[in-house]
Amino acid sequence: MARILVVTLDTLAERMAGPAIRAWEIASALAVEHQVRLVTFGSCDRPGQGFTTRHITVADFREEVDGADVVIIQGFVLQTFPWLQTAEPVIVLDLYDPFHLESLEVEKYKPTDERHAALANALRELGAQSARGDLFLCASEKQRDLWLGQLAAAGRVNPETYDADPSLRNLLTVVPFGTSPTPPARTAPAIKGVVPGIGEQDKVVLWGGGVYNWFDPVTVVRAVDRVRQDVPEVRLYFLGMKHPNPDVPEMAMATRTRELSDELGLTGTHVFFNEDWVPYARRADYLLDADVGVSAHFDHIETAFSFRTRILDYLWADLPIVTSAGDTFGDLVAAEDLGAAVPTEDVDAMAQALTRLLTDEAERDRVRANVARVAERYTWPVALAPLLEFCRRPSRAADARRIGTEFAGLPLATRVRLDVTAAWRLVRTSGPRPVVDKVRWRLARRRRRG
Repeated sequence: MARILVVTLDTLAERMAGPAIRAWEIASALAVEHQVRLVTFGSCDRPGQGFTTRHITVADFREEVDGADVVIIQGFVLQTFPWLQTAEPVIVLDLYDPFHLESLEVEKYKPTDERHAALANALRELGAQSARGDLFLCASEKQRDLWLGQLAAAGRVNPETYDADPSLRNLLTVVPFGTSPTPPARTAPAIKGVVPGIGEQDKVVLWGGGVYNWFDPVTVVRAVDRVRQDVPEVRLYFLGMKHPNPDVPEMAMATRTRELSDELGLTGTHVFFNEDWVPYARRADYLLDADVGVSAHFDHIETAFSFRTRILDYLWADLPIVTSAGDTFGDLVAAEDLGAAVPTEDVDAMAQALTRLLTDEAERDRVRANVARVAERYTWPVALAPLLEFCRRPSRAADARRIGTEFAGLPLATRVRLDVTAAWRLVRTSGPRPVVDKVRWRLARRRRRG
């Protein structure tokens, strides 16, 4: 049994966004076999089931790391704590979100100098991560190509890592986002007959998540404006307009979408906005009230390497899917006949696909069967299998002796001071026994390595 620390920056609560959900599910799966702690630098008011959760501060973090055998990290953490470069635990870095590409869209409407600064910060973080990780996770084979390039440029594709495993799967493996292996169960109606303006017999097209700048909800709204001519009972429902993390502001695309809906006279009649964020445990009620799941994006670099987690919820609920072509899930929808993958920004194609699936019940049932078949590939136990196997026998990367040299080059006095500070903090908070245990643990690890 290993001591595993899972680290996120996101809010851990009843309402959680993608990064927190992924961290939560990783902790849940690993807790079956290991002692797991899930910590966040954000707010935390949701207790774990089989694992502990905790809000931590910068001052707490080293104590948490020193008490772990394996540390799984997502987000901007490595450059904030340079001592992680020579920390003893095995470090797994979760790269499912290509945040350097995402920043090009997140900061799109800011001054150019701010955009360059944001990108530079993302690249510094990636540099720190690339220099230290013992195992890297990504969400798809297409993403893996992106991150192999990143690791090669960082010098991590080298004789040691290649000789250990010529496929480099031991260094970079695919762990997609997942869905629950348990089918969704309704606890109460959520949309039909509940939201004013949406009746029990209406046809609901669900936009299952937030509205961000890299998405194209404008095309969907315009398509619904056309669909309503043939399907007057069509209702487009945006599931979450307010992000659960208060540090994430409403984006320009959300404002533009509202304005277009108002301009076309659709708000409150054919287009509806949930102004909050649906609790994670209640999302099944909303999915089961939908007839079609929709997602749309633009043709740009973020799209090429994205992994749209909302599509997984559609798979989980056996929803026919209409999405833009050009990304991982667009290819999957087209290849497996899960609905329709339409050209980007093509209002006519989007409207035709929605109309077909909303009006042809036999076609919708046929597509649902395909969705159910494919969904089995993306359940959390399947998705997390490579990580679960790694944590049963965690090990440092084959080139571990070559990494972390920048921190290792610090003066001995500086490194000793950092260790003394961490030991004193542990004594002050937990007493002397944990320090003794930690020293014994370090000596035992070094003997095993020897």
